[in-house]
Amino acid sequence: MARLEGLLHQYNIPKTVFIQDWPDSFDGFSDIYLVGGDGTLNYFINKYPDITIPLVIFKGGTGNDFHWLLYRDVDMVSQFKQVLDLPARPVDCGRCNNRLFINGVGAGFEGAVAKSLSAKKKLPGKTSYLLTILQKIFSYRSRHFTIMTGDKVITGKKLLVDISNGRRAGGGFHIAPEARANDGLLDLVLADALSSLRRLIYLPVIEKGKHLGLSIITHLPVRSVRIQSLEIIQYHLDGEYAEATELNITIREKAFLFRY
Repeated sequence: MARLEGLLHQYNIPKTVFIQDWPDSFDGFSDIYLVGGDGTLNYFINKYPDITIPLVIFKGGTGNDFHWLLYRDVDMVSQFKQVLDLPARPVDCGRCNNRLFINGVGAGFEGAVAKSLSAKKKLPGKTSYLLTILQKIFSYRSRHFTIMTGDKVITGKKLLVDISNGRRAGGGFHIAPEARANDGLLDLVLADALSSLRRLIYLPVIEKGKHLGLSIITHLPVRSVRIQSLEIIQYHLDGEYAEATELNITIREKAFLFRY
């Protein structure tokens, strides 16, 4: 935060800093710079769902997956200089039940990982995610899901049930490598139930985003999806853990403006 404030001062750009006491509106502001990760973005878009002022997200979280989608691995100084000249372009978001998400929703194995991480202090990058994933590989029990989208109904035990607007989750796992955040679609990625050994084999494949052609994977572009289970659904919303009896997910096209 201090580094960004210094850059704004250096370029004579007037600013107001909000840390805990966020305003009711941003009337009079030309741009909003956020420092944080996917969780910060999730908080912001749900607090200001109708904001029309251009946004910029700077890395300040653990995973920073949506930041990577827009800016890749750029450092703060380079990104700051870039966004001064970048146009504001629309970005889609999704709605899951009564909350918005910007990067993605993950149920099944991802939900169990998120629940475990919710009680821990996360390490930078994907270290915390990877350590927890390795633990859950041996203990997680795949759940039975019913997934409905369009005229398709998919049922059975699934390891992963992922609905993505962005390409990455968990600090660098390319679960939806073909996703676009401005195409009016979400990417549904399902992985069948697997033994612990096969989970270990496929983990690096999924991490690199090389899994979409595998027989164990179902990949569909969707505008809406309904997810049911015989048990309470554990899931994450942009990395934030939650539970529900059913997930109803829709796309919200061109929901926000970002400079990227």
